[in-house]
Amino acid sequence: MNFGQVLTAMVTPFNQNGDIDFQATRTLVNYLIANGSDGLVVAGTTGESPTLTDNEKLDLFRFVSQVADGRAAVIAGTGSNSTRTSIELTQQAEATGIDAIMLTTPYYNKPSQEGLYQHYKAVAQATSLPVMLYNVPGRSAVAIDPETIIRLSEISNIVSVKEASGDLDAMTDIISKTSGDFTLYSGDDNLTLPVLAIGGNGIVSVSSHIIGSDIKKMVQSFQNGDVQRASLIHQELLPTMKALFAQPSPSPVKAALNMMGMYVGDARLPMMPLSNDEKQQLKQILPPNEITEAG
Repeated sequence: MNFGQVLTAMVTPFNQNGDIDFQATRTLVNYLIANGSDGLVVAGTTGESPTLTDNEKLDLFRFVSQVADGRAAVIAGTGSNSTRTSIELTQQAEATGIDAIMLTTPYYNKPSQEGLYQHYKAVAQATSLPVMLYNVPGRSAVAIDPETIIRLSEISNIVSVKEASGDLDAMTDIISKTSGDFTLYSGDDNLTLPVLAIGGNGIVSVSSHIIGSDIKKMVQSFQNGDVQRASLIHQELLPTMKALFAQPSPSPVKAALNMMGMYVGDARLPMMPLSNDEKQQLKQILPPNEITEAG
């Protein structure tokens, strides 16, 4: 299933008390849709899912779906390292108006490949919603092997994968051995163009909070056959992409949004806000027109 070209792994705005700031969320959703985002992943890792309660996630799903109002696909992060918990949250999320769910690789308990298969199969069979797999070994300590993803793609409502393994050979294998309507998205901003070159569909991006329109231009340039222009845009965007991951995410992108005058607050503990020195380093890399005096 094609959810679009540029999907944003959306941060969760917090107010000064550390609670979800829904007015800031409304502003952010409208801004992202106006600046290149075809879809929004809500309460994923960038949205600080480990520190959100299930009720907060459901409130976010409902609110973002209402604000997006069909202008962008809304994909809800409902995965965890408990199959039963993932099923329960997914079934509750069905009533919030979302378009699909994203299921992260079960973390910490390090299941086998058969365990991963059975986990994803159980959640998919418990919902009518389309399912995007999320392979992120750097955070989950276990990778979904290409053979397992290919096998899972045969389940009717498992329709896509966000690939953050960084392994282009594995991604090529997945693309070549799944049906044409199964989509693969890069989970690493800096690999957007290489993933497109091997047949991927687009990017689930963090950097699109800041340079979404430019990422969209890069993707469209490539798809229109102007590879040279796409390459030049990639070269221009790479320093910003790298700067937004110089410290643990989502602290840098939240700091960048705050610098732009789009206040989204700081991350919840155990994530730390950037130090003053780190903010200055980030400010030097960001496109100058994006920084406000308040930032």
